[in-house]
Order: sequence, then C-alpha cells, then structure tokens
Amino acid sequence: MLLTMKFKLSHNISLVALALLSLFATSCTTSKEIVYFQDQKLHKNDPIIFSEFKYKPNDILTIDVAALDEEVVRPFNLAPVSYNFNTLSVQSNLTRQTYYVDKNGEIDFPVLGKIKIGGLTRDEATNMLKGKIIPYVKDPIITIRVVNFTITVLGEVNNPGTFVIQDERVSFTEALGLAGDLSIYGRRDNVFLIREDDKGIKTYTSLDLTTINSISTSKYYLEQNDVIYVEPNKAKIRSATYNQNNNVLISAVATLATIVAILIR
Repeated sequence: MLLTMKFKLSHNISLVALALLSLFATSCTTSKEIVYFQDQKLHKNDPIIFSEFKYKPNDILTIDVAALDEEVVRPFNLAPVSYNFNTLSVQSNLTRQTYYVDKNGEIDFPVLGKIKIGGLTRDEATNMLKGKIIPYVKDPIITIRVVNFTITVLGEVNNPGTFVIQDERVSFTEALGLAGDLSIYGRRDNVFLIREDDKGIKTYTSLDLTTINSISTSKYYLEQNDVIYVEPNKAKIRSATYNQNNNVLISAVATLATIVAILIR
C-alpha cells in the first residue's frame, strides 16, 4: 500500500514537472521567428524601388537662395527672427523662418508670392524656383530642406518613439535601427506600415522582414509621418497572460513537489 502511494505521488510529481517544462518550452522563440532576410540572397540585378519624396501639405521647409552677389538675393531670403529669452538683459537668439506648405500645396515666397510646391520633388521644386528667380538673379543656387520630416516607430522595439529625419530619404530598416531594432519579442513576419496621403486617406501595409523581398517593395523607403508598428510575437502574448499570482502559484507547486519527493524517498 505504501509503495503504491509513493508510486502515485512520484507519478503526479512527474506530471507536474512535465507540465512546467511544456509551459516553458512553448514560450521559446525559434530562430525562424527572429532572423531577418532568411529565405534567399538578393541578386545583383534585383532593383530596390525608391519612391522619391514629394512635398505635400503640412510640410515645413527652409529655402535658401544664394548667389555671388549677396545683396541681390537678400530679398528672396526670409530674415532670421530674434527672440528675447531674458527681459532683464540683452540675451536673444536668431531663429530661421520657415515656409509652411498649406492645404493647397502652396507657400508664400518673398517677391514671387504664392507658389505651388506640393506634389513636386526636390529637384522639380528647385528647378521651378530657379526659373522664377533667374530674371532677377544671375545663376541662383537654391537649397530646400524639410525640417519636420518625422516617422514614428511603436510596439516591440527597444527604443520606440517619434524621430526627426535630417534628410527626405530613410528606409524601413534604418527607421527600425533608430528605434534600437526589434526586441526579441517583436514579430518580424508581420510588421505594419501606416501611411496617410495628402487627402487624409490611411493605408496599411504588412511587411515580412524574414524575406529578402521586403527590401524591394515600394514601401521600403518611408514618407513623411509614416508610422511603423511591430506587434508582439506569441511568446510575448503568452507571457503577458501570466501575472504575479501565476508565478507564485508555479513556484509553490514546484516547492511542494520537491518536498514530497524528499518525503517519499
């Protein structure tokens, strides 16, 4: 009788141990879930599609006009604004003025007035401005920059947040690099890209970073105000279902199993 009870206790303990092992095993992440571009190598002739950035409403720009004669181009440049930070002293800071692209895609440019810039690339806008300024200035040099080009990366990354990009060209993988890469719990085969066009229509695209084809998609290069969302993988979701009480319960069961195993020796 005593041997039978010991056998049953031992059997039950084994079942508990197997259950705990199964719990931890199912929460493990395989290499196929975390490795990027694992399917094949990119051939040298495979094109990487680059959609050139175009200006649109709500963009904020700096536009500098330069030439050999600085006095001639002065009317075409916005004067810096001085802000006083201390009313008790003469402390101030010069801040560059910017151009705001309105809902019609237009900016209000010195001397020239309203100019349609929405829908143009940097080269197109530069050439257009040159054509309008050449009657006044010989060999003008135009430099256009977007100062509010931002992207947002959310979800299972190591450093989520909104990032200001110094250039109008940033790739999907560069954006993830700015966010500190995906965490071990980030799902790599279904990363969402949320994009809003100049009409306010949102599109949602799913990118699979485990395949090399993800870098040849037209969405590989980001646009102004794009949002990347990395959803958690199964291991993260499962772990989130266990609270501290579950951990305490598992610990108590393991301790009890150890005590019983000692007693029936």
